[in-house]
Amino acid sequence: MNQLSIHRKLTIVNFAIVFYFILIWLVNVYQIDFVLVGVFRELLTIPFLMAQIVFLVLGKIYLMKSKKNLLFTLSVLALTICAIITIGSFF
Repeated sequence: MNQLSIHRKLTIVNFAIVFYFILIWLVNVYQIDFVLVGVFRELLTIPFLMAQIVFLVLGKIYLMKSKKNLLFTLSVLALTICAIITIGSFF
């Protein structure tokens, strides 16, 4: 698999994880209390938390290893900020 394809896939996954946590934050801010939203939030939060850590590590490895791509770098930076805020909210 070539390097551009790996960067593209990691970029999409990184932005998807960040988008999910932004949606969770918006649901909490606007107090959206639908049953279906609550079910998906409960089912997906723990897998997305684990994926956030895994893809943050993978992103940092690929960022150090390969050529710099601006969009990929921004996605790793956004995921890093999201991870700091998310993990920091536990303490």
